[in-house]
Amino acid sequence: MEGLIKGLVDVAIGHHHNQRNDNDNDNDNNNNNESVEQTSRSTWAEVVSGEQENDQGDHNPHARQNVGGKYGGNQSSEFAESRPPHRQPAHESYQAEQDRDRRNNWTQKEEQPENSDGWEVAHKKHNKRPQKIRMEHWDSYKCPSDEQEYSEEVKYVSEMEPTQAELSDYKKACAKLWELDLNRLTPGTDYELDVGEGKKVYGREDMAESSLFTWVGEQVLRKPTFSRFCALLDNYNPHEGVKENVTAQERQEQAAFIEEISRTAPIKYLHKYLNSRGIFTENFQEFKRMLTDLWFTLYGRGGTSGSSSSFEHVFVGEIKERGEQQVSGFHNWLQFYLEEAKGRVDYQGFILPRRRGQFPDSETQLITVQFEWNGVLKSVSSMFVGVSPEFEVALYTLCFFAGGEENHVEVGPYPVNVKCYRLGNKIGSAFPIAAE
Repeated sequence: MEGLIKGLVDVAIGHHHNQRNDNDNDNDNNNNNESVEQTSRSTWAEVVSGEQENDQGDHNPHARQNVGGKYGGNQSSEFAESRPPHRQPAHESYQAEQDRDRRNNWTQKEEQPENSDGWEVAHKKHNKRPQKIRMEHWDSYKCPSDEQEYSEEVKYVSEMEPTQAELSDYKKACAKLWELDLNRLTPGTDYELDVGEGKKVYGREDMAESSLFTWVGEQVLRKPTFSRFCALLDNYNPHEGVKENVTAQERQEQAAFIEEISRTAPIKYLHKYLNSRGIFTENFQEFKRMLTDLWFTLYGRGGTSGSSSSFEHVFVGEIKERGEQQVSGFHNWLQFYLEEAKGRVDYQGFILPRRRGQFPDSETQLITVQFEWNGVLKSVSSMFVGVSPEFEVALYTLCFFAGGEENHVEVGPYPVNVKCYRLGNKIGSAFPIAAE
């Protein structure tokens, strides 16, 4: 009897040992049904959270996003250390898995509808971390004109005097404006871009994993010309053909902006240039009134008089209502950044160069992009990035008076064609196109 019992024990132990070896070969699937279910849940969590792609390398643009930081940058170590392993232990409960996923912010994604198979639809874009845009200091710019405080005028330098070569060729004058843009920002120091992937103009697939602007330093919007420019952006109805009602306060904001930029090197150079060419008088006050009239006087667009202006179209953007809705204008990076931070702009990738043009990167200061604004598509829009408002006003005004519809110039490292369309005696549109 004792021998019989010992034999049965040996058989049982041997069977268990063989079963364990088989299960080791199957990655420890002791309970096959439970293991399959756990692995399925783990794999889906990895797909939704993007962990699989991140672990394959740093090619995922989101690997650079700072989930816990103030402005963005490199991914925080806290987030990286808390990422779940790809293979979940079979003994881990589903509730424990859910708790861990909450800690990893997995459940912060937007809820998506289920498809016919019962699976959730993964939302491609990461939720944008709200930018902290401080605007309270803009209130000081809304004081009556006799209480306004402006920055000091730039000291006179020889570079602000147009040379004979520049007077003979306005394209050289356009190049000089880039050199005089003392308020131009530095990529990586003042802001950071995530350009994502490229696409063709008529492509409809969203090729951007994240927002175009990873972060913009708070001090940027405190620059006087930047702040006064941004204060103007909410003065307009975005729908083309809707008559604008300009209040006394908005007129004061226009005057304050023109006064502020008139103290900078690009605008002072513009005045000297137009005066030396005999295009405009020497009187600087009349020159400032001309700038106000050129950029802010309302004109008709979309069949309605008083519904648009050069400033609104070029810098703010408009939505065409006739036929299929589409965005027109909207060629300013500050407007893009602020609208993106508010969730109104959905960046969808840069437009691929047609021939030999270089692909944009985080250092690029001239980019052609596709995006949606308030749910309406802008299939292609080009803009400078990081330049000051005074630079763009000076460049487009100079091309309007001294150039033509197409202005092939070089500004800094960029050969561009500055398009400048007339609408009577006003600027109908103006924007740069990267030369290829």
